[in-house]
Amino acid sequence: MTDKKKISTVKDNAKANAAKQKRFRERQREAGKKLVRGYVSPEAKACYDEIRDKTGWNDSEAMSNALRLMYAAYKCGQIKLLNEWLRKNDR
Repeated sequence: MTDKKKISTVKDNAKANAAKQKRFRERQREAGKKLVRGYVSPEAKACYDEIRDKTGWNDSEAMSNALRLMYAAYKCGQIKLLNEWLRKNDR
């Protein structure tokens, strides 16, 4: 393959990938999901907003602290307890 063909193929692949990503984002929006480090359902967005309002954490702090909580629950063998609390409180 010549260099021009390789460049053309790479550009075509990039365009196809961009089109796929655009269609994916549109489907997520149509499903009522909002982008917050990934697409979340309206219920998850409400929980996220509640955490942000109660704590005053920005996006990075909320994600970091959520990971810390999950890791601490895992290390202490409390994942089952955490999941039960989440189910009990409709989270």
